[in-house]
Amino acid sequence: MTGYQLPAEPGEIFAALLTPEGKADPYPLYAALHDAGSAVRADTMVLVPGYDAANAVLRDPGFRLTDAARLDEVSPGWQDHPAWLGDSLLSLNPPQHTRIRSLIARAFTQRRVAELEPAVAAITDQLIRQLAELGAGGSAVEFMHDFAFLLPVTVICELIGIPEADRERFRPLATALVATIEPLSTPQQWAEADGAVVELTGYLAELAAARRAQPLDDLMSALVGVSDAGDGRLSDSELLDNLTLLLVAGFETTANLLGNGLRILLADPLFGEDIIDGVVPVGAFVEEVLRYDSPVQLTGRVRADAADIAGLPVLPQDEIIVMLGAANRDPRRFAEPNRFNPSRSDGGPLSFGGGAHFCLGSALARLEAAVAFPRILTAFPRLAAAGEPVRKDGLVLRGFESLPVRLA
Repeated sequence: MTGYQLPAEPGEIFAALLTPEGKADPYPLYAALHDAGSAVRADTMVLVPGYDAANAVLRDPGFRLTDAARLDEVSPGWQDHPAWLGDSLLSLNPPQHTRIRSLIARAFTQRRVAELEPAVAAITDQLIRQLAELGAGGSAVEFMHDFAFLLPVTVICELIGIPEADRERFRPLATALVATIEPLSTPQQWAEADGAVVELTGYLAELAAARRAQPLDDLMSALVGVSDAGDGRLSDSELLDNLTLLLVAGFETTANLLGNGLRILLADPLFGEDIIDGVVPVGAFVEEVLRYDSPVQLTGRVRADAADIAGLPVLPQDEIIVMLGAANRDPRRFAEPNRFNPSRSDGGPLSFGGGAHFCLGSALARLEAAVAFPRILTAFPRLAAAGEPVRKDGLVLRGFESLPVRLA
C-alpha cells in the first residue's frame, strides 16, 4: 500500500478492508486496528483483531454462530435462499451442532487422517507427473487449477465417495457458493449461489440414493446409513447440507493454503531449501503459512445477552467480527508478526478457529500441505514464477485465482 493513507477510525479501517486495495493487502489495516485495541467498536459491529480476545471469543459458548433464529430477526426471507445451508454446521449451534458434528467427526479423527497419508502421497505424485507433462519444454503451468485445486478436491471426493468423472464440475459451483460468505455479496451472486446449491444437493441426493441401494466404504454410505436409521440423529436436509459444506470447504480453504504457501516459496527459495535439507520441518512451515497468510481471515459471532470482549461492552444486536488474519499478526502475541519465520516458537495460529466450531478438516488440510510441499520442491528444484499472480476478490477467504509457475 505504498502512498496509501491509513484511516484511523475502526469503521473507516473496516471499510478500507472492503476495497480492492484492502483485500489485496489487508495487513497494514490490521496493524492500524491493533493500534486501536484488542476489540474495537464500529457502529453495531465489534471488531476483534487481538489474538487473546479472538481466542477467548472463539472458545466461549456464549458467543454463537448466526443461526435460523438470528436470521429470522436480521434477514427475513432467508429461507428463500438455499445458499444459506441452514442445516449445515456453519449455521448451527448446540445442541443440534453437537449432534451432527459428532457423526461427521468420526471421519476426521487424528488416527483416520494419519491413515490417509499414503493415499494423499499417491494423489500428490500423480498430480506432479501431470504438472511435469504440462510444463514440459518450459511452458508455464497454472498451479491453482492444475494442482492446488485438484489435490484437496480429489482427497475430499475420495473420502465422501464421489466418482472421479464428476469432480471437475464442482469448482465453479463452489466458487459461486463461497461468494456469499463475503461482505457486500450482490443479488446476482446470491442467485448464482442458490443455483449452485440446488445443483449440488440434487447431485448428492442422487448419490445418496445410489449408496442406499449399494453401500460402499465411504463417508456418504456411513452418513446415509445414519440418516436412514430414522432415530433423529440425522435428517435428510442435514445430510445434504453438511455433505455440501464438506465438499466445498474440503477443498476451497486447502487450495488457498497451498497457493499462499507456494507464493512464499517463490518469493524466497531459501525456505524451500530449508525444507528439503531438513533445517525447517515441513509442519512448522505449514503452521507459519497458516499464521502469516491465513486462508480464512474472518469469522462471525453473535451474542444473546450483554457481555464484554477485552473490556469492551458488547450488546445483543452487535455483529462480532473475529479477525483471524489480524489475530495471527498481533504484535502482543507474535514477535515480528509481519516477518515470515517458520522457526518461531510463539506459534498457534487461529486460522482454523477454536472451541466448539474448530474446523473439522484442520488435520486433513495440514496433512495435504505437509505432503505436497516437499514433493513439489523435490520434483521441481528450479520452480519459479511465470507471471504475476492474481488474488481472489475476497476478504473472508484469502487465496489466489491464478498462480502461474515455470517448472524448469
